[in-house]
Amino acid sequence: MSEVKISAEPRTEFGKGGARRTRRAGKVPAVLYGHGEKPKHIALPAREFAAAIRKGGANQLFAIEVSDGTQVLALPKAIQRDPIRDSFEHVDLLLVRRGEKVTVEVPVQLTGEAARDTLIVHDHDTLSVTADATKVPDHLEASIEGLEAGSQVTAADVELPAGVELAADAEQTVASVTAAPTAEQLEATLPEVETPEEPEAAEAAEGTEAAETPAAEGAENAEAKTEA
Repeated sequence: MSEVKISAEPRTEFGKGGARRTRRAGKVPAVLYGHGEKPKHIALPAREFAAAIRKGGANQLFAIEVSDGTQVLALPKAIQRDPIRDSFEHVDLLLVRRGEKVTVEVPVQLTGEAARDTLIVHDHDTLSVTADATKVPDHLEASIEGLEAGSQVTAADVELPAGVELAADAEQTVASVTAAPTAEQLEATLPEVETPEEPEAAEAAEGTEAAETPAAEGAENAEAKTEA
């Protein structure tokens, strides 16, 4: 993965208030840490950072130039997002060096098509691997081509690029193939729904009963007078 150059400014305001003011200014609050150095609080341009993450993924390598003269390489370690605004709230950036090995979580994409009448359950959509900090893959691939119900794809089945080593348990399940339910099975799982009586029909029935009651009472009174 190629590195993305991005500028940054030292951040002197901290806490929720300071973070809000930073975001209102169109920047993302961030902190640089690692290699035994004191954490450095910075602010990144929100648009440039978002564009880089959209293109390169959560493991995008950044070449950061801080306005105080600091120049470093860093990988996102933790990204906090606002799910409603779809914006970045805060970023933790891990300092790295060229040639340094890092362990990161990389997304796994399933390729191919399983056998007919099957369903795929993606048990783990990321996999822990160790790679050169400047050569972290943006994704890994695992084939499900032709797999029958009852099959599993484990971490050991995932294709790893040269120089990338598996850090997760080789037997960790990445995806499972199950039999698709039949139409009869789906129908059996559906709850029975009682059809409610339509309000208009119910009101009409009540009106008929009300109309019949006075007529019945009038007939009874007439019979009583005749007998008298």
